[in-house]
Amino acid sequence: MSIACRIHGARDLRLEPDDPAPLAPHDVELRLGAAGICGSDLHYFLHGRVGAFVIREPLIPGHEASGVVTRVGDAVTRVAPGMKVAINPSHPCGRCDYCRAGRDNLCSNMRFLGSASVYPHVQGMFRERFVMGERQLTPVPEDITLGELACAEPLSIGLHGVRRAGEMMGRTVLVTGGGTIGCMTVIAARLAGAARIIVCDIADRPLEMARAVGADAAVRSDTAHASELADVADIAIEAAGSPAALATCLAATRRGGRIVQVGTLPAEGLHFPANSIMARELDYVGAFRAGPEFDWAVAYLRARKVDVRPLMSAQLPLDQAVAAFELAADRTRSTKVQLVCE
Repeated sequence: MSIACRIHGARDLRLEPDDPAPLAPHDVELRLGAAGICGSDLHYFLHGRVGAFVIREPLIPGHEASGVVTRVGDAVTRVAPGMKVAINPSHPCGRCDYCRAGRDNLCSNMRFLGSASVYPHVQGMFRERFVMGERQLTPVPEDITLGELACAEPLSIGLHGVRRAGEMMGRTVLVTGGGTIGCMTVIAARLAGAARIIVCDIADRPLEMARAVGADAAVRSDTAHASELADVADIAIEAAGSPAALATCLAATRRGGRIVQVGTLPAEGLHFPANSIMARELDYVGAFRAGPEFDWAVAYLRARKVDVRPLMSAQLPLDQAVAAFELAADRTRSTKVQLVCE
């Protein structure tokens, strides 16, 4: 009998018995390698919801993970027992208009792991053993740790946000928020050719992490003078999920520039200065999850073109999940906390 972490409501996380599903022909059973605690997992843990997605039944969170193959279905050909794999948490239908248009991250029938976006909820990977479809797995023979592989999903979010920003070569980019997604956005912006990357946050440790992964400047937005962040960027990427951070983006983006919202803002809404968008001809776009960028992220990690190790703060065993969530919630002590099987 394996165990799973289930969130029953705000601050109600329980370790409970869990039986993996039986294997269909194209299914693969995996043993958890490493699984990162994401901002959305923290919202489920702390508040019982992420934006409009509310927990309505016990939810196993976890959507950024790696694993080791333990069993395979009769028709599986891409992986074999003993292989380590990267796991794509997205399972689009492949048939709706969005999938057929190449925007499968917007799939009408998306089954995204560890999410309360649909009911019944799609259970995630904070458990010892679980079953995945073969097509969601990428075998990785290279000498790379399971912890690094588990960072493919957050890296894909940064890559998707940067792709939504458009041409970045030679541009100045502002990123609000120096957490995991903000730092992954820094990495992605550098890959895309950004000439200068500024990160702002309201805490020192996230800014230190942003510098560690390549930011050219790191600014405390809560103490900076307004003029210091005015009209400084061609592109601003909001990765903090904060109304104040969005306001910083609006002030910092030059006329004719673009703002990309990656962070999840409060469900109750906010005051939005739409006239600023009009008068300064700003483009305002969203970036939701990722599509082909997941495969790009795995390829970058396998080729060692990016280094996510500075962001990996701690790994705790699955049976210490509550302590791991509490550590992940403390931005003064951690960036990326992962659960592992001992």
